[in-house]
Amino acid sequence: MTTTFDLQARAHGSRVLAEWAASRPGAAERMAPVSNKAADSQVILSSDPAVLELFGTSRSAAGMSVTPESAMRVSAVFRAVTLISSAIATLPIHIYRLRPDGKGREAVAPNDLWYLLNEEPTDRYAAASHWEGVGANTQLRGDSFTFIGRSRSGQIKELIPMPWGATDVVRDQSSDRQGPDRLRYYFQDGMRTWGADQDDVLHFPGFGFNGLRSMSVIQSAARNAAGSAMAMDEYSGKFFAGGAHPSIVLETPNKMNDQLKANLQEAFAAKYSGMPNAHKLPLILTEGLKANTLSLSAIDSQLLEARKFQVIDIARAFGVPPHLIGETSAATSWGSGMEELGKAFVTFTLNPHLKRIEQELNRKFFRRIGLFVEFNRDALLQGNSEGQSKVHRGALGGPGQGPGYMTPDEVRHEKNLPPLGGRCAEVYFPPEKPASQPKEKSDEDTEAPAAAA
Repeated sequence: MTTTFDLQARAHGSRVLAEWAASRPGAAERMAPVSNKAADSQVILSSDPAVLELFGTSRSAAGMSVTPESAMRVSAVFRAVTLISSAIATLPIHIYRLRPDGKGREAVAPNDLWYLLNEEPTDRYAAASHWEGVGANTQLRGDSFTFIGRSRSGQIKELIPMPWGATDVVRDQSSDRQGPDRLRYYFQDGMRTWGADQDDVLHFPGFGFNGLRSMSVIQSAARNAAGSAMAMDEYSGKFFAGGAHPSIVLETPNKMNDQLKANLQEAFAAKYSGMPNAHKLPLILTEGLKANTLSLSAIDSQLLEARKFQVIDIARAFGVPPHLIGETSAATSWGSGMEELGKAFVTFTLNPHLKRIEQELNRKFFRRIGLFVEFNRDALLQGNSEGQSKVHRGALGGPGQGPGYMTPDEVRHEKNLPPLGGRCAEVYFPPEKPASQPKEKSDEDTEAPAAAA
């Protein structure tokens, strides 16, 4: 059997990246396919991200091996992932019950399940770390898995995050199941392997779930952007590490043979290149030599613009506002004011992630029994005092604003203040206006017709 990996690195449309890729050690070997002719049959690996990541062959057009770990070394990717993951981790999860009369819902008092979701899912993890891991895995790898530990009676005792690489998802083909619609999960923790039914696993999918796995943002949308950013970071590091870069030209009116040129280049590089030698000794030239500096070349300008574009391209792939990951030139396209920017981030970026998590929790914890969990999205306004005050004024109601839907004590509860009771425990409703009474006729009104006559 022959296994072939296509490791060709191409740098389309970028002279800088093409020169960089050709100058890297082992470029010729990487450009050639690797084969193992052990049999007459030949198997070509598919483009499945899991397989490509396993063998390290998921390469970008710039020739860089792009995996979740290597992509996180790009500052724009790191910030986009932590931005979404941290936002998910900061939102409290509340448990609600539908009212028997069908009119709205009511909050359930904190219980053991609430504690697992908001404080400590298992002994090794805090809830914030758990939800950050869920957000990071769904973006970088496509899916996140959490094992539901139950007691003998079926009560949920703990939620254990499982490594993505140690989890295998298959369709359950056993004869005692009605059709191949159920999933079975196999876990490997280094000591043992065990399986679990889908009812005992929280499978948080990303976008494009196909019944088994979801699409990874890195492999599906940001692979080339992250790979180009990695290549340009490496190129820039080498460019400035030399200290004496090609922007300095040594000029002489005399003729020099190849050996003298090589000796001069080596001597100059040994004394003035590298960060330890930068600005260490004055430059002394003899025999009519002159040192001329070159301005920023067109290639360098292209590199700077390309690095700026990669930040926007990565932000586009993750769906985050570019200004939140450091690119401020595109901030105006998201509106003005922190309140509007925050609403746009919650609506278009964060809400799809939260909805998928909520639905997975509800269908695994509450099987149509009138209970459900929901993230408190309003918690993102806690850092914005002006926006939060505006929300509370509308919730309390008042003259000129109409009826409210929250009591002052409920608002005080959100601020961790004690209740006041009395009228502060009542929802505001505008007072009813008295019915208009018919106007009584005065003596002047009765005398007026007679005077007119």
